[in-house]
Amino acid sequence: MNILGIETSCDETAAAVVVDGTKLLTNVVASSQEMHAKFGGIIPEKAAREQLKSIIPVITEAMGNHQIDALAVTYGPGLIGSLLVGVETAKALAFAWNKPLIPVNHLIGHIYANWLDGKTPQFPALVLLVSGGHTELILMANHGKFKYLGGTRDDAAGECFDKCGRLLNLPYPYGPYIEKLSEEFDPQNKLGISFPRPMLNDKNLEFSFSGLKTAFLNEYTKINDKTRENELAYALQEAVTDVLTEKTARAILKYRPVSLLVAGGVSANKKLREKLNAMVQSRFPNLRLFIPPISLCTDNASYIASAAFFNYHEVPWEKVNADPSLQIR
Repeated sequence: MNILGIETSCDETAAAVVVDGTKLLTNVVASSQEMHAKFGGIIPEKAAREQLKSIIPVITEAMGNHQIDALAVTYGPGLIGSLLVGVETAKALAFAWNKPLIPVNHLIGHIYANWLDGKTPQFPALVLLVSGGHTELILMANHGKFKYLGGTRDDAAGECFDKCGRLLNLPYPYGPYIEKLSEEFDPQNKLGISFPRPMLNDKNLEFSFSGLKTAFLNEYTKINDKTRENELAYALQEAVTDVLTEKTARAILKYRPVSLLVAGGVSANKKLREKLNAMVQSRFPNLRLFIPPISLCTDNASYIASAAFFNYHEVPWEKVNADPSLQIR
């Protein structure tokens, strides 16, 4: 089955054609990131206007000469204006082409980047979903069977990186630049900065990163030394990735999955990948770890099409509506 996926939950305009949920034929992404960089973050109305300009050219390029059997579209969560661009376009095409339309939860979609690139995760699987807006642990018993285990009580890990990166006056998007700056610090040097590991000793599977932003601000104000910004970035990245790794290990011990799936934009972080891989190898050698290629971690439509195939539930096009507050719970 060839599925055309459409993704417009934030500032990207994306379309992809995927065969049977696993084989990627095309994957086209148009981003207004450069425009938003001037403002230090996403301006929702500007994002939606750019998507209106890009949506048809992006879909046309992704389609090429491929025949499709169904359409899939992100219907939430996300920015309401951006979601509407994708949802209403998908509805119009489903009606005009007389094709089935499959609405996809963007969060669930991210997970299915692990089924592309020739991989086949086994169940039960534990999912660490970590992005700019979400930090959650989910137990996946099978396709379509998700159990929410815990998540952030306030800010997501990606948001923590973003806010601290903005404080350092780094370029937008901030997360990759926090990572790049931290790589400039030699860990052989004595680390004079230490940040708390929020909720690390709590026995639950909850997260909290708002206090870490405050700790970063306090340390930044106290130091007032630009030559130590790489040390600040390194200490921040260590704190965030330590919490993510240890909480994930705690969930593995409790639920005993056979696969660990990592998903979301922050899964592109090299330090997080290293720590998760080391944790699995040393403590859970029989567990299979899946992390998507970096190109599939950030927002794109390939995993929307994949999720649609494995969770096929056709909905009459007129009943598909954008839901910016959609959750997995």
